[in-house]
Amino acid sequence: MTASIVMKFGGTSVADATAIRRSGSIVAGRVSQRPIVVVSAFAGVTNALLALAQQAAAGQLIPALASVERLRDRHLAECDALLAGSPALNEVSAEVGVAFDELATLCGALSVLGFITPRSLDAIAAVGEQVSSLVCAHAFAAMGLDAVHVDARTVLVTDDAFGAAAPQPEAIALAARERVLPLVQAGQVPVMGGFIGATKDGITTTLGRGGSDYSASLVGAAVRSDVIEIWTDVDGMLTADPRVVPAAVTVPHVRFDEASELASFGAKVLHPATITPAVRLGIPVRVLNSRNPAGQGTLITADAPRRPVTAIAGKRDTTIIRVATSNMLFQSGFLGRVFALFEKHGVSVDVVATSEVSLSVTIDEDGPLDPLVAALRQVGDVTVERRRGIVSVVGSGLADDGHAMGRILAALGRRRVHMLSLSASGINLTVLLDDREVPDAMRALHAEFFEREAAA
Repeated sequence: MTASIVMKFGGTSVADATAIRRSGSIVAGRVSQRPIVVVSAFAGVTNALLALAQQAAAGQLIPALASVERLRDRHLAECDALLAGSPALNEVSAEVGVAFDELATLCGALSVLGFITPRSLDAIAAVGEQVSSLVCAHAFAAMGLDAVHVDARTVLVTDDAFGAAAPQPEAIALAARERVLPLVQAGQVPVMGGFIGATKDGITTTLGRGGSDYSASLVGAAVRSDVIEIWTDVDGMLTADPRVVPAAVTVPHVRFDEASELASFGAKVLHPATITPAVRLGIPVRVLNSRNPAGQGTLITADAPRRPVTAIAGKRDTTIIRVATSNMLFQSGFLGRVFALFEKHGVSVDVVATSEVSLSVTIDEDGPLDPLVAALRQVGDVTVERRRGIVSVVGSGLADDGHAMGRILAALGRRRVHMLSLSASGINLTVLLDDREVPDAMRALHAEFFEREAAA
């Protein structure tokens, strides 16, 4: 017997007592499917934890401790609202208090050290999920669910690459069989935090960006669940970002590869790495809105319909680095040397385009580039173009439809294109524009492929 469903609730779905009760009601409607629940920290808490860690390490201990007390008060207030009249209130409040006492102690240690180690930052960042999962488990129990808290660090086994620890799938599967499935088989609802894990020696780690969704996918793979549900605050994956394109609509069914491409190039619903374990085992992922639980959402599978254009994504604050040299002509190993320099300097590349004598790549504008550029100049002439943006048109049938390609370029009109790249898989046409052009370009493309067709 396995759990047939893993349900992950994001920060906005557990932001406060009202949101937690709403999520609890959604879980209650899935009890017959034997759910395992994964929750994020309360909305905004992880950012607050990272900020207070920086304050403490910078010697600003009093402001850091004030932040700790604000977080303590917020969590205790939600406990009072959720568990008023419950015999569990005092016990849960005491456990929450202990967690924040330990956080205050960590801040004091950082203040003395004067710097942050990745290990200490993980210990601080993990507090949000540790506490939220405890509160949610008891809140669900107070609603009548047979919910039980599971410390995610006893299940999500990782290596010791603090800040972005790599999961150990075999160890996770073993731990899930030992600590999670027996609860499910007993008719209980395990509730655990996402984002956090621990080394085999029990040292707290975090999974990095998108970690809570990743946790859900890892747990789903470990227990061979029938489906993984990601509950957020939007109605699934949309044809574009509704903050940029108000006419965007939900895409009912997308392919795994399309979802990964969209997430890589700006779609905020999923981080691409999060669904990898599900993809490997063919477990469907459904993205749903906890504020609209009756909505259809988006189903992500390997066999969704092939369309020329499924959705449009945009990403701003992008930099183009171009490396040109005549030595590249008819030479082997040049690209390897260049990309080795990117790896050495810890710079991740998004889009790549090459010619006989030049290489162009895009990176996020999130750090100093001088050391990398200096190294690249040892192998060729380097130019750096900042304030660029990416617009990606994604569709599994895109490369098969020459007409769609023409429509994309026509819709862009007279906008200057700095770089154009069709992905190796043929499902993503990436266009590099001036940063300020991205919103209008997205709206023009959306009008061409979705609004005009809907009106026809």
